Amino acid sequence: MFFDIGPLELIAIVVLAVLIFGPDKLPKVIQDVTGFIRKVRAFSDSAKEDIRSELGPEFKDFEFEDLKPRNFVRKHVLEKDEYGLKELQELRNGLDLKKEMAEVTDAVRESTTVSAAASTASAAPSNGSRPNLSKESPAGSAGRPDLLKKGADPAHRESPPFDADAT
Repeated sequence: MFFDIGPLELIAIVVLAVLIFGPDKLPKVIQDVTGFIRKVRAFSDSAKEDIRSELGPEFKDFEFEDLKPRNFVRKHVLEKDEYGLKELQELRNGLDLKKEMAEVTDAVRESTTVSAAASTASAAPSNGSRPNLSKESPAGSAGRPDLLKKGADPAHRESPPFDADAT
């Protein structure tokens, strides 16, 4: 009813009401507000009863709280459990996703380090010399473009052909 209003907030509201309306008009304002709340509740209750009477006898156990999705699922799906959802919920609660992901990550890292060590061992030259890791182009790459060097200046390149039908 009070929408999570604590005692300190309630006291602040009362003090503000006294300051705004004054002590002489405050009882009349409170009566007007409570009368308005009673009228709204009566209107709401009569609207609910009208809806229940129009729905007919097959909806005699209809509650408006069931229209909230969480309440609807809890009442119609989880109470009957004809789909085995309680077992699914227990399985979901028993699954520790962080632990599973940590195990998978560790397994991937181990396999990566093992495969990297194996490829390094097989790629090592048998004569005891170290592999060539320099930036210079090896002798076998003659005739191939060096991809590490910048290409020609873009201003001097030819523009692509213009196709009027494509635009």
